[in-house]
This record gives sequence, C-alpha cells and structure tokens, in this order.
Amino acid sequence: MTYPRKARIFEVGARDGLQNEKQIVPADIKVELIERLVDAGVSAIETGSYVSPKWVPQMADTADVMSKLTRRDGVTYAVLTPNMKGYEGALASNADEIEIFSAASEIFNQKNINCSIAESLERFAPVTEAATSQNIPYRASVSCALGSPFGEEITPQAVADVSKKLYDMGAYEISIADTIGVGTPIKTKKVLEAVAEVIPLDVIGVHFHDTYGQALANYHAALEMGISRLDSSVAGLGGCPYAPGATGNVATEDVVYMLDGMGIESGIDLPSLVKTAWFISDYLGRPPVSSVARAMKGKIH
Repeated sequence: MTYPRKARIFEVGARDGLQNEKQIVPADIKVELIERLVDAGVSAIETGSYVSPKWVPQMADTADVMSKLTRRDGVTYAVLTPNMKGYEGALASNADEIEIFSAASEIFNQKNINCSIAESLERFAPVTEAATSQNIPYRASVSCALGSPFGEEITPQAVADVSKKLYDMGAYEISIADTIGVGTPIKTKKVLEAVAEVIPLDVIGVHFHDTYGQALANYHAALEMGISRLDSSVAGLGGCPYAPGATGNVATEDVVYMLDGMGIESGIDLPSLVKTAWFISDYLGRPPVSSVARAMKGKIH
C-alpha cells in the first residue's frame, strides 16, 4: 500500500454543486465563489457548463461567468460540454479544458442525455476530434459507476468498458463517479481494479457522493490504490437532477482535512476553504453539510 504524496483536487462546486439549486445564483456570486476557491489554493475548477438553459437553467450564465473571471496562471478553468454547440461555447470563452461524460447505466444515460451508452460515445466523437485538433485537453466521467438509481446491476466490467472507450477517445483523465453515493470501500476497490486493468492508474480519477456517508472511506480506498485525482464540492453542494435520491457531493473541506491528516499535499489552505464554504452556504441560506466546516466555524477569522 503506497499513498500518493500529492493529490489533485478538481473542485466541482460552481457547476455540479450549484446546478441543482432551486434558486438561481447570480453570475457575480459564482465568480466570487470561484475566485475565493482559487485564493484558497484550488488549481483545477469546474466553472460551468454549456448545456441547454431549458434543462439546466442554473448554468445559463456560464459565458457571463467565464468573461468576468480574473484568470490566474497555473489554474485550470474547465467547462462541461455535451455537444458541439457546447464545445463552441467553451471555445468562445477560452476554457482551459472541457469535460465529456457517459454512464455505466443504460437507463441513467437515457434519462440524462436521451441516448444509449454507445450513442453517447458516438455523439462525443465530433467534440473530441475538434478538441484534439485545437489542442484543448478533455477529461471524461463515468456516471453511476457504483450503482444505478434505477435498480439495474452495474458490474465492474461495464465500468471498465466505458472507461476504456473514453480513454481511447483521447481523454487525459477518466473520473469514476458514484452518482448516487451507494458505494462502499470494497466495492470501490473492485471497480477501480477493473478499470485499472484496461487504462493506466495515473489517469483514473474519482468522484463520490456522500448519500450514505461512505464518500471519505471510498476516497481512502482509492488513495490506498495510488489514485490521486479527486473530485469534490465546496460545502458539499450538489446532487444530480437525473438521479432520484442523490444527495450532495463530498465536501472539499472534509477531503482536505483528511488529506492534511494523512500527510498528503493538496495545495489548499483549509481555513480559507472553510470560509469559502460558509460564504456560499450563507448566500444559499443554510449551513454547509460539511462536518469540517461546521466544526471549524468558530476557529477561523
């Protein structure tokens, strides 16, 4: 067992986190959230998505957010792009990288993007070809990798198959996502081991929701395998509008506290991160779900 010396946190709060909010969060608040996260040391951040505002109204202002951001050297500003129209939006806003996605669940894929897994990969081909020709890196995620909200069995092999196809399309990172938060450490290891048999370990990332309180244990299982690419969401914001019962992502501050305690560098300052978690939570009118943010509230100035 060899833990990585460093971990790269990909912060998803400004997109995956806020897309599920009932109230529309103004662009200026999103910009302040992103810039506070960068000030805290976040170096890779999901700033929005170019998707239909009809389906995801929270992300209708992504172009506005991107234009208002003060870009920092050494920070990656990424956007989600489900199709060529989205890719063109990403290009126009000078996104540093794009994200594409599929799922290990056929039913989820149909409900999320109205097509089969195979069709979703075909749909992304023009996007990945354009990105490759214009030297724009892209990462990919595999939703429902540890369970489906619709009851179907998801096998480790199914996750590995989709992961391999996305990797072969040129994605520099494949994020294995427990969209509904049902995974446990042993199941997590079995899935990640299957994926690691078909793509390099150092391109595998993980994205775990905390629905059943297992996310930190699952991140620990991934770290034990040497995986160092971790997605998380400040204050534990987010869920998935197409996954019934999916509660929030794991809170970035909970992950950073764990990494700090393990001697694994993240480059993120925990007190600054906790202040940021309270900033967005106060705006939304509720406390963070994060245990660390609540525990540290009276200790930061």
